[in-house]
Amino acid sequence: MPEYRRYYVPGGTYFFTVVTHGRRRFLTDELSRKHLREAMNEEFAIRPVEMVAIVLLPDHLHAIWTLPEGDSGYSLRWKRIKELFTRSYLAGGGTEGARSASRLKHDERAVWQRRFWEHSVRDEDDFKRCLHYVHYNPVKHGLVSLPSEYPWSSFTKWVVLGEYTSNWGAAEPADVPGAEWE
Repeated sequence: MPEYRRYYVPGGTYFFTVVTHGRRRFLTDELSRKHLREAMNEEFAIRPVEMVAIVLLPDHLHAIWTLPEGDSGYSLRWKRIKELFTRSYLAGGGTEGARSASRLKHDERAVWQRRFWEHSVRDEDDFKRCLHYVHYNPVKHGLVSLPSEYPWSSFTKWVVLGEYTSNWGAAEPADVPGAEWE
């Protein structure tokens, strides 16, 4: 069995990729958006984070969080968000994928992949690469021509903050990392 190790930096900034089970395409549905927003709000009321950036795609999401000083508990937050979402989403009429024998044995639902991918942001240049990756992702996946056209992203917030112009991303930015972050 592989040994998963995570890098925890108290008060750190992290880039995340969280994927649906079997890459099922439901996260941008109205029901999913509602329950995900509620799950995040409920969890962040207990264990706050600064949601720096986010993009919600049909089968995965990317987010950048900054944790409070002295706090490195992002794993618990994602665990709780997935649990809260799954419970309310299924109760609200959402569906899950096929449950494997292993998922049945461990009483796990087939809504999310078991794990998530995280990257500890090292410096300002790394932060910019992560931010660009989040906002360019809908274009990369062929969902829109420009990040400004995509409705489930924090891109507009960053235009207002002066990080981007509204036509940013017309050409692929040179500093957007490759597929290893999917």
